[in-house]
Amino acid sequence: MHELSLAGGILRLVEQTAERDPFERVRRLRLSVPALAGVEVRALRFALESIAPGTLLAGAAVDIDEPPGQAWCMSCSTSVTLSQRIDPCPHCGGHRLHVTGGTEMRLVDLQVD
Repeated sequence: MHELSLAGGILRLVEQTAERDPFERVRRLRLSVPALAGVEVRALRFALESIAPGTLLAGAAVDIDEPPGQAWCMSCSTSVTLSQRIDPCPHCGGHRLHVTGGTEMRLVDLQVD
């Protein structure tokens, strides 16, 4: 389950942030996990809850936005949104799609005390 390693990376990022700008705990953590990022959101949420006790994330509310992916259809020359990499173009039904966005997970913001 690579979501556990992603959760560990998120915790390290939070800890590095606390080293630069000290705070006691995270009240709310907001992530963006686009549809084409290859991340199972429920597994990531479970992993974050599992590693949180005893860390700056203990008791934090976790909000996860799940925006659609973006692609360029080479068949009909249209920018389209996708919920999965295997989806056809919603305009022409073609599969010649070049992914242009929605693959990167991001930590959007932290509310801290």
